[in-house]
Amino acid sequence: MQIIPAIDLKDNKCVRLSKGKDESSTVYKEDPEKQAIHFEKIGCKKLHLVDLDAAFGRPNINFETIKKIRNSTTIPIQLGGGIRSLEIAEKYFEVGLNYLIIGSLSIQKPEVVLSLSDQYKDKVYISLDILNDNIMIKGWDENSGKNIQDILNVYKNSKIKGYVITDIQNDGMLNGLNLNFVTNFSEKIDLTNELNKKIIIAGGLTNYTDLKNLRDLKIKNIEGIISGKSFYEGKIDLIKAQKILN
Repeated sequence: MQIIPAIDLKDNKCVRLSKGKDESSTVYKEDPEKQAIHFEKIGCKKLHLVDLDAAFGRPNINFETIKKIRNSTTIPIQLGGGIRSLEIAEKYFEVGLNYLIIGSLSIQKPEVVLSLSDQYKDKVYISLDILNDNIMIKGWDENSGKNIQDILNVYKNSKIKGYVITDIQNDGMLNGLNLNFVTNFSEKIDLTNELNKKIIIAGGLTNYTDLKNLRDLKIKNIEGIISGKSFYEGKIDLIKAQKILN
């Protein structure tokens, strides 16, 4: 299980939001490329990038910064935010991103994402932004009308890599990891008999106790947990965090 540091991009700066609200951003680092290089230097095995501007309908603002981060690091990068067409997805793969995390498009036009995952096997994660079992889309502003099981049924037997699940109520709040949220999703995956599908957890990581509790759940298909505000607020040292997960 990996600790995966997050870089959320807005106006080419590294920021964090609270509960995903566009107006709640706090700038933590002015140079996201330098931050990405630091994460690789301390031994992180993967980067999680989010293009917040694209997620809120402002595409291309951060594209050059994303390319710089890709070109200045060698570890795998997963990117989410605003990937709402096949053309956008292919553009990111062409500049060397390893994985894409697709939210709204995967809910509204699953046939497009299924086709993409056929073309890029094990390179696509489905982003499930969850509020009380409901899947939210368009930067968490809109209820999709779908629940977790609806989406698991759509992507059963597909070639996606797995799911990035966000507990919206907890995201950026430093209130602690919701273990019931994690266990509930894992149990739903079990019911589909797709234990090869990976799970990455976002939202709620606060301290080392969260990591120990997550490790002790012994859920085998959890690939990792994303550290955003917990790192930037100094609550989590990433090297110590990885030792706990090991």
